[in-house]
Amino acid sequence: MDNKQFLMYNLLMIAISLGISISISLLLPFYLSLPVIIAVFILINFYMRNRMMKKMGGGVGMFGSLSSPFSGNSVNYYCMSCGTKHREASCPRCGSKMKRVG
Repeated sequence: MDNKQFLMYNLLMIAISLGISISISLLLPFYLSLPVIIAVFILINFYMRNRMMKKMGGGVGMFGSLSSPFSGNSVNYYCMSCGTKHREASCPRCGSKMKRVG
């Protein structure tokens, strides 16, 4: 997705949110419409965030829990001194803490 598509998608979502908010404010009295509009705005933001994260290859749950290929212990480190592949804070072979992600 390039910048123009991203901008158009966001403008479309703003227009949809504004249209829903105006229609709710016309149908309900103010004391009821304000909480409903806030709830709809939050739900639209969750929807937009979930959709964008799915397009980027990850996923975000309702409360922001990131489920991506990088969650858990799937990250491997390579020692900068001896080149050993490991998943620990320091190299089990030489004890060096200099590492790179691989």
